[in-house]
Amino acid sequence: MKKLITTLTNIWKIEELRNRILNTLLLLLIYRVGSYVVLPGVNPEALVTDSSGSGNDIMSLINMFAGGSFSRGAIFALGVMPYISASIVVQLLGIAIPSFQKMQKEGESGRTKLNQITRYLTLAITLVQAFAYVRTQIEPEAKTIADPMFTILAAIVLTAGTLFVMWLGERITDKGIGNGISLIIMVGIIAQLPSGLTAEWASRMSANGGGPIPLLLEFVALFFVVIFTILVVQGIRKVPVQYAKKIVGNRQVGGVRQYIPLKVNSAGVMPIIFAQAIMFLPMTLTQFFPDAQSSSFMQSLSNYTSVTYNIIFAFLNIAFTFFYTAIMVNPQQMSEDMRKNGGFIPGIKPGRATTLFIDNVVSRITFPGALFIAVVAILPAIASVFGVNSQFAHFYGGTSLLILVGVVLDTLQQIESYLLMRHYDGLMKSGRVRGRSVSSMSGMGQSAL
Repeated sequence: MKKLITTLTNIWKIEELRNRILNTLLLLLIYRVGSYVVLPGVNPEALVTDSSGSGNDIMSLINMFAGGSFSRGAIFALGVMPYISASIVVQLLGIAIPSFQKMQKEGESGRTKLNQITRYLTLAITLVQAFAYVRTQIEPEAKTIADPMFTILAAIVLTAGTLFVMWLGERITDKGIGNGISLIIMVGIIAQLPSGLTAEWASRMSANGGGPIPLLLEFVALFFVVIFTILVVQGIRKVPVQYAKKIVGNRQVGGVRQYIPLKVNSAGVMPIIFAQAIMFLPMTLTQFFPDAQSSSFMQSLSNYTSVTYNIIFAFLNIAFTFFYTAIMVNPQQMSEDMRKNGGFIPGIKPGRATTLFIDNVVSRITFPGALFIAVVAILPAIASVFGVNSQFAHFYGGTSLLILVGVVLDTLQQIESYLLMRHYDGLMKSGRVRGRSVSSMSGMGQSAL
């Protein structure tokens, strides 16, 4: 306890860090308040019996990512998912289209252009999803304004709400601590935890619920799942690098051995975010083609506990893990950087041999990392099969658990960096907190989320 108080005191002493934390909390508070502001022309009392987000369908997942505002008909009902979908499309275009590849290599100017394209694409996707949301999620008895005026007004407000949330995320990244979009999603997920705990408590304490023993076992299982997730997220493979000795003036420099920290999960939470966004697409499309909703295949895709959904979801997670790792880790660039700095991997020839060696290492450690993400992705469905309430089962794995673990570690890493720069003790007694992306010699950029 004394160590905790000392650490909090040290954090408060650093003015820049204190201001960044306060800015982050203020902007997140604005987001949470906005998630309770209902759309104009909607009667909130009529929405009480509408989608509660407590079922096994995709809508409950969307409602969780939106912090409950999806089921409340709030102005932030769509959250940041349209922005994430737009980011996925832009990154895929960066692989398939040469002009996008060129922008990715142009440095800051290229990133500015890609960010602008992402914003325009976010606007288009949000408009489509806004009309689908108004059409399917707002019941006629909840509308106090006649159509088509209500549909047009609500779609405009929903689009503005998503763009405002995106702006809040960018401000948190610039003026606060941590990644803004990640923190907004994390806060939305945490906001659903009390209701999930309450629902699980009521379920277990009911006549046929089993009592406190199964509830205690669930908490123990959740604890070990979180610990295992942290271990894998933090896991790295150290590739040793030896630097040649040089004589500079009267001093000898170099000759030291360092290592490249290759993460078991280099892609972070992005694969499961990508896969989840893809799984949302069929539900969005069926809003415009109601006849397709009667298909058994489409019904299975709308139920996250179905076998079909989980097989496709696991496959997408594995595929996106390899895809995003290939974007994040560039063995050729790492090999070139080592050669320029007089470094080499012991026993491996510089140049192409080093590139192939790093590529093989990355491939070998990415495969178990991809399997881990796939297993974590389907854990909520497995928990539901064992009788865990659907609201609480979301926290046993899937996107919610990886986001919570990844974002917390990433934010703590930034806080610890401020403490160490000011010569204060870090957050841990031994070792250091490692975020989702560890900077290596190649200067790999941090993940977007």
